[in-house]
Amino acid sequence: MSKTSIENQRASDLCRHTFSGATMGTRYSAQCYAPADLDHRSLAAGLERAVQAVDQEMSNWKASSDLTCLNKASVDVWVPISANLAKVLVRATEIGRETDNAFNAGLGDLVDRWGFGPGGVGQPGMSSLLGGRPHRPIGEILEVDVAQSRARKRAPVKLDLCGIAKGFGVDELGRVMEHKGIQSWLVGIDGEMRARGTKPTGSSWALAIERPEYTRREAFAVIEVTDIAIATSGDYRHWSEYEGTRTSHTMDPRKGAPLRNGIASVTVLADTCMDADAYATALMVLGEKHGVQFARRKRLNALLLVREGKGLRAIGTGCFSNG
Repeated sequence: MSKTSIENQRASDLCRHTFSGATMGTRYSAQCYAPADLDHRSLAAGLERAVQAVDQEMSNWKASSDLTCLNKASVDVWVPISANLAKVLVRATEIGRETDNAFNAGLGDLVDRWGFGPGGVGQPGMSSLLGGRPHRPIGEILEVDVAQSRARKRAPVKLDLCGIAKGFGVDELGRVMEHKGIQSWLVGIDGEMRARGTKPTGSSWALAIERPEYTRREAFAVIEVTDIAIATSGDYRHWSEYEGTRTSHTMDPRKGAPLRNGIASVTVLADTCMDADAYATALMVLGEKHGVQFARRKRLNALLLVREGKGLRAIGTGCFSNG
């Protein structure tokens, strides 16, 4: 169930409406400024439907999801999927191609192998950190028919959209706000955020970029945004430990093993949260040198935090270049 509240704002005929609820194994949140007579129950229901639809379409933890059905299907068999899933699969393929396979939505078996997916089997042994089997780009083994909302695998593969689906869910929350004609809002799922407009005072939305700490939560920096999406990928929230070594949940498709390159986190600003989410993951995998080169070439607004001993070194591109 979602929670709804209204908070009156002084010197304004607008009110702050807030919403939250459970989705995708975490929580979503939304707030907006709108007249006091806004039908917030209707808006709350719309937000809830939007995120639950994405979860039902793209979760690899739900036995009945569109993604799970596609994963279970035989090779060369067309499977009906939602228009949303088709859109996300196409974008995942495009970003995979742009990043030279640093972003790959076909790592479900590898994620399971390391104990981070629904079919997780735990640590396969630290020797595997040195490298496994490189994974083929998803564009080579998946065909998506957007017009007919269907897809088929051209080779055995298990899809995992954890690096892009949450961002798309945030975009869907924003779509609901826009459909209701609301011009000032901030929505998010587990730290992936998208903002529109400004507050009634004219100030932008203030968002914290988290310091990549394993045991506590604190801000590394606070930025003010409007009309933009932001996503962060990191090694500090989802990980496991084996024989004293931390294993990241982010997988390197080119090595077939968990990521180990010193990058603690990557934050990306983009027009859509789907893109910000996927590019943040890709830059994590590309690493410091190639990640920064790609971000500059793509003109991405990106902040990379690199571990150096017990400290952090920040590298920024775009609007973060002077941060």
